[in-house]
Amino acid sequence: MTKTPKTLAGLRILVVEDEPLVSMLVEELLLEAGCAVVGPAATVAQGLALVDESLDGAVLDVNLGSETAYPVADALAKVGVPFAFVTGYGRHGLDGAYGARPTISKPFKPNSFGREIAAALFPADSEA
Repeated sequence: MTKTPKTLAGLRILVVEDEPLVSMLVEELLLEAGCAVVGPAATVAQGLALVDESLDGAVLDVNLGSETAYPVADALAKVGVPFAFVTGYGRHGLDGAYGARPTISKPFKPNSFGREIAAALFPADSEA
């Protein structure tokens, strides 16, 4: 049985986001929630370099300039790290099987972002 946290405090969360202001906001909100932020990464190559099984979760912007974060998502899934997409396109804008993955819509609400991330990464906790 996998232990899932009730809060984000103390968790290592990877941030993959190419827009500097959004990246800074996501990082700040995660730090306020008590996370240790890994990254942020602005490209697929940077994101892939930071993927490892010691991560507790990840937040991925789908569009990273001229590339998508799907290779990072695949690498995270391979090592069993939960992740959520943060996108302005909503779940319907995700390719194929990625549409079933947790998604948080942009623009997000800063005052509820931590709760949304926790619910997306660890849905069993939000049902308790």
